[in-house]
Amino acid sequence: MHILRWICGHTRMDRVRNNDIRDRLGIAQIEEKLIQHRLRWFGHVQRRPPEAPVHSGILKHDGNMRRGRGRPKLTWEETIRRDLKDWSIPRDLSLDRSAWKAAIHVPEP
Repeated sequence: MHILRWICGHTRMDRVRNNDIRDRLGIAQIEEKLIQHRLRWFGHVQRRPPEAPVHSGILKHDGNMRRGRGRPKLTWEETIRRDLKDWSIPRDLSLDRSAWKAAIHVPEP
């Protein structure tokens, strides 16, 4: 945020809100960028063949592990499910790469 303030010519003493600076420069919030990258990775995993290690779940934790106390951690699948619901993207859209990029607003490289 410091660099963005410097680009706009503001300091913290000017008391300009971060959202105002981000809007002026046209920069998305970091949470939105994380969701876009997570959904892009989900699309990649969905397009892989079922026997691929990433798709078949080999990278997941073993079920033999002893779980700790308290609320369970939020899993990647639950996070993806929440992101798809929040952005109202159907799950089967992940197989169509061009439609997927348009849905999550990722510019072509």
